[in-house]
Amino acid sequence: MSTSTSPLLVRRGAFGAFARGIPLVGLLLVGSLACSSSTDNTDGSSEDASAGSGGGATSGGTPTGVGGGSGVSSTTGGAGVTTGSSGEGGGASSSSSSSSSSASAAGGTGGAGGSDGAAEGSSGSGGSPETGFQPCPATGPCKVLPLGDSITFGLGFDGGYRVELFHLAHQDGHEITYTGTQQMNGPAMVDGVPFPRNHEGISGETIQQIANRVPTPALRDIPHIVLLHAGTNDMYQNPNGADTRLGALLDELIADAPDALIVVSNIIPFPNGANAVSAYNAKVPGVVQERANKGAHVLFVDQFKDFPTSELGDGVHPNQTGYARMARAWYAAISDYLR
Repeated sequence: MSTSTSPLLVRRGAFGAFARGIPLVGLLLVGSLACSSSTDNTDGSSEDASAGSGGGATSGGTPTGVGGGSGVSSTTGGAGVTTGSSGEGGGASSSSSSSSSSASAAGGTGGAGGSDGAAEGSSGSGGSPETGFQPCPATGPCKVLPLGDSITFGLGFDGGYRVELFHLAHQDGHEITYTGTQQMNGPAMVDGVPFPRNHEGISGETIQQIANRVPTPALRDIPHIVLLHAGTNDMYQNPNGADTRLGALLDELIADAPDALIVVSNIIPFPNGANAVSAYNAKVPGVVQERANKGAHVLFVDQFKDFPTSELGDGVHPNQTGYARMARAWYAAISDYLR
């Protein structure tokens, strides 16, 4: 494991987000037609569905990468604030100021494919060398919990971001597996090895509904790393107070999995709720930083910045290229915590 520090991995981060709007019926609930929740849904909620173009997940076979992807670069500012931008090709630059150091990270794509060819990049380095925090075991796979809604499930591309994330880890020699209790999906094999098809992506669920599954059943198998992307359904159901609900969910995760690394992102574009997304995303870094200031093992990742609406297959859920973009952002954040 590298001992250098990636700014994406700084435990305190902040980034304001902007959103774009196009006419669209709220489609996230359509995933409830394609995804079945675990029978032990503790809140007993039911998921509504509305007609849309992205109702079915399609299998990608055994994809090993998506070309034409973006790298992610970050620069740390004063007071531990992290800003980030992603650009094509996986390159990253670093800068420094009198109050803070900075480093670079680029989450490059792996494998071949995509209409624009394969972009190359290097994963960012990081960890928390000042504390020596290491969530993953010295031997055996690092258990990663993908937690969220139908975007975590992977509606629109079988296995979602989890496929490319597994590939990126595998090509760098890291052993990971996924945990979760929801309907298994994704390819049987990636890079010639069995793909772990577990996750905790629940279609149509809001932040509160996701929180109702913590600790049970989501943390039934305690993960070493949690990847949390939540709030899209709140944007058209009840955006007011979504950041407060996210904070409460984060507090529950910290309390129930204190030794895990909890990686929290803002949400990808949802054009039909652009204004709500912008307001919510602007608050997410502060929610994360507040917990980091208290010593929690939490990180912020910017999944919104430079995410084009052309990579939304139905206006809500990413297509294969969009999910690969998400994977690279996640990987840049966690790569140097992996063994």
